Amino acid sequence: MAEHGLSEQSVRRQVRSYLNEIIPHFNVLSYYKVGYNAAKILLNLLYKVSVDYQDEPALEGIPKRDIVVYLINHRSNADYVVVAYVLARGVQVSYAVGEWARAWPLEYVFKSFGAYFVRRRFREPLYHTVLERYVQLITRNGVTQGIFPEGGLSRDGKLRPPKLGLLDYICRTLLEPGFDRDVWFVPVALNYDRVLEDRSLIRELVDKQDRPGRLSQLGTVLSYLASNTARLFTGRLKRYGRVAVNFGTPLSLRAWLQTQPADVLSRPKEARLTALEVLAREMMTRIGAIIPVTPVPLAAAALLSFGQTVVGKDAVLERMDQLRDRLEEVNGKVVRGGTRIADIWDRAWRMLRMRRLVLVEGESLVILPRGRPLLEYYANSIAHLVPIRGPRLPFHKTHEIDASLPKLLNPHP
Repeated sequence: MAEHGLSEQSVRRQVRSYLNEIIPHFNVLSYYKVGYNAAKILLNLLYKVSVDYQDEPALEGIPKRDIVVYLINHRSNADYVVVAYVLARGVQVSYAVGEWARAWPLEYVFKSFGAYFVRRRFREPLYHTVLERYVQLITRNGVTQGIFPEGGLSRDGKLRPPKLGLLDYICRTLLEPGFDRDVWFVPVALNYDRVLEDRSLIRELVDKQDRPGRLSQLGTVLSYLASNTARLFTGRLKRYGRVAVNFGTPLSLRAWLQTQPADVLSRPKEARLTALEVLAREMMTRIGAIIPVTPVPLAAAALLSFGQTVVGKDAVLERMDQLRDRLEEVNGKVVRGGTRIADIWDRAWRMLRMRRLVLVEGESLVILPRGRPLLEYYANSIAHLVPIRGPRLPFHKTHEIDASLPKLLNPHP
């Protein structure tokens, strides 16, 4: 009021408008009858879903009275559906959703599922005060939350640096008088054989000028829905491979705070966020360590490791086997890792062929120029676990790297 010369009534109206925007209207019937069954049908129509728990005793040991917050890497907008579906039999998750979902009818659907809306890159102090109090109230009252620390979808396939806003709000709940419960952060890692919006995500990284408008994006979505509906009714719709979810070892916030100065949460914001960045990076490290390795990322990493356009198929299978061994050495989570490498390649090949990323020429595999950025996107999802570059091997055909071929730009120079 003092800063902007506004009356109390006008400020209260602004607060009310923020509350109406943020607060969901959770509906049990919508979540468990409509949402769960729709997710079950859709996900099993598009993917084969895998779930793994890296430390079940630790997850089961979280006291029932404590608060659980799932920290999830953000690969696709389908992440909301996948994690909610996997957890539906145990708990309802309230997500922090970006403003992209505030369009009708998505806004009504997400709110009925218990999601609350967050404006990204909106710096108005009053808004953040309202949002902070809302997040702290639901945390105090035991609402299980799911947040994406990266703050947005990965554009190049790699894990992004964490954002600290929501994490700060949740942590400062411990300063509430009389609040004696603990908050547990559970790392959740997802990976896909096909991310639904992958071409849209890498579009700007291939060409900075190629940024479609909203109408163009809407047209793309409608075209995608229409074509896949037609494939469904004609029996030609095929699964997009596998989506895998891994749950890691949870971290107790109170236990972590015991390793920090006693006043860390009550410090001024800048000093406080410096300390919380350590916590955020620790959680991102835990998420990265349990990223599932599905067939397509493994095959993409093997194909790109030679730095050539044409690679012998046998050499690719051998490189996939080598990468799998390296992943086992660093405790990487290869989905169905005990399967023969030829079977893993067959699963990846179905998707690579369907997407027209790679062709077969005799005993060799040819990486198509338009397919290279997409292969790079999928290989990047596991690049922090294993290097995807290796020594070039001589083949009956030698193709040097063509600098003119499309390549993903670095979104974080």
